[in-house]
Amino acid sequence: MSKEKTEEESLETIEENIEQEFNEAEAEAEAVENEFDLLQAEMAELKDKYARVHADFDNIKKRLEREKYTAVEYSNEKFAKDMIPVMDSLQGAMNSINIDADKAELFDKLKEGIELTHKQFLTSLEKHGVTMVSHDEPFDPNIHNAVQSVDSEDVQSGQIVQTFQTGYKYKNRPLREAMVIVAN
Repeated sequence: MSKEKTEEESLETIEENIEQEFNEAEAEAEAVENEFDLLQAEMAELKDKYARVHADFDNIKKRLEREKYTAVEYSNEKFAKDMIPVMDSLQGAMNSINIDADKAELFDKLKEGIELTHKQFLTSLEKHGVTMVSHDEPFDPNIHNAVQSVDSEDVQSGQIVQTFQTGYKYKNRPLREAMVIVAN
């Protein structure tokens, strides 16, 4: 009987061990399941955050595109506003032609008005970065176009003798080359 008892006790021990391992496995499975649920919830939260950030990014991108379009569309507004007084001055000069006055006096006033308007126009252009190419500069093929070369005793070879047409630069970039005569 003792052998039977021992076998029975052995079976009970094995059953207890199996039950204990089963309980541990079940607890471990439950812990893994809980961790899985937490990870799924975290993943869902991250997906939501990603979707919101992506939508915000798209909205910012669209807004910046609209702002860029508007900035380009109205980029010349300040320049145009600065040209209006020049137009007013020219209109005043044209209106003064109809005044009954001495022709010499009218000519002098008209000449003075044109000179002031020209100065006002150049000032407005300079305010926006447009400058005249200087007549005193040495010849530079990037901003000058030599249309003729002549012999000159007054000017060194390669220097500008005369300017036919004034050149203009926008900041450092040429808008129109100056047409010049260069000394041989």
